[in-house]
Amino acid sequence: MNKENNPVYSRTDTSQVDLNNEEWNKILSPEVYYIARQKGTERPWTSKFEKSKEIGTYYCAACGNPLFKSDTKFESGCGWPSFYEPISKTSIIYLEDRTHGMVRTEVECGRCKSHLGHVFEDGPPPTGLRYCINGVVLDFEKAKEAEEKYKKQ
Repeated sequence: MNKENNPVYSRTDTSQVDLNNEEWNKILSPEVYYIARQKGTERPWTSKFEKSKEIGTYYCAACGNPLFKSDTKFESGCGWPSFYEPISKTSIIYLEDRTHGMVRTEVECGRCKSHLGHVFEDGPPPTGLRYCINGVVLDFEKAKEAEEKYKKQ
């Protein structure tokens, strides 16, 4: 995705983003648009982040909002990147989802309301939660300390 063509992408701006789907369609890649704005789902075990053990921060690919730290990521075996806790209470919005004959809790980005995935109550301690997130809507930045450590090796 080309962040230069996305005027709302910022890792520091906390203001709410309110664009219509036509505007989102102009600035997001087709893959990100499908998941983020049309509430799609990527195929399991296809995300480059699903097995990643890199140290850093995961951001919303649509707007740059900080979502999860890598130290809250765990291997759940569900086929999607899984986390047990968001960065902050305002990082995520929770909505009831009654699609597909189920009752689930959908999670959206707290800044731009992009669909991220779902949260389930079968995760590890300390929260017992499993945020099952589509990797397509995640952006990742390696921690500076991890980069420095890697350069010294």
